Amino acid sequence: MAQTFVSCPSYLVGSGTRMSSVVKLRPCVCTTLHSSLSFSPLSISRYRGAAPRRATFPKIYAFSSNDIKVGSNVEVDGAPWRVIEFLHVKPGKGAAYVRTTMRNYVTGNTVEKTFRAGSKIEEADIFKETKQFTYKDGPQFVFMDLSTYEEYRLNASDVGDKEKWLKEGMDCNLLFWKDKIIDFDLPINVKLKVVEADPGLKGDTAQGGSKPATLETGAIVNVPLFVEKGQEIVVDTRTGQYMSRV
Repeated sequence: MAQTFVSCPSYLVGSGTRMSSVVKLRPCVCTTLHSSLSFSPLSISRYRGAAPRRATFPKIYAFSSNDIKVGSNVEVDGAPWRVIEFLHVKPGKGAAYVRTTMRNYVTGNTVEKTFRAGSKIEEADIFKETKQFTYKDGPQFVFMDLSTYEEYRLNASDVGDKEKWLKEGMDCNLLFWKDKIIDFDLPINVKLKVVEADPGLKGDTAQGGSKPATLETGAIVNVPLFVEKGQEIVVDTRTGQYMSRV
């Protein structure tokens, strides 16, 4: 039987042996030693600099209906929903409950649903990743991961009214559910240029009234009278309201 020589530290071969001594080991001992010193695939992957990947197994969380709030993501009948309104109800007779209005992320349908107070609700396993809106390709909006250059496409029907705030180069959060894009979040505040507005009058102030202005994305917002064509303004995408002039 062939013999194998390996270099081992002294603590593996007993006292009195110098470090890095050459020790004659039988094949079975060498195999055992190799197994004990082997690296796990995860350790090797990290050592090689592999990018971390999100776990693919499903995560199931539950929370009390008493903790429902606007923006809560819940899974009902195998579909992801977002709570857009809620109300805790305590009737004079009968058990308390929570009345909600929810929007289906996939279909866009809105329904009303009630939950018994204190009941357990399954949270939808939705996660966000930041991608940059790069361009529009026909009826599709193309977002890109700047680290991998992978493209993600959304149809115009999925983007909806958010299109009026989208500008090339804007970072947005794409929402994923079961590895599918179901929605995206705009930045709360966006900076856009005014491309059309009536001329401002001398002496106009922020308290002196307002006028409509058309922005570079096609959106129309009410702005103070002193805002002029060519200037940039900050708009709150949640309300569509003018915030300030840049």
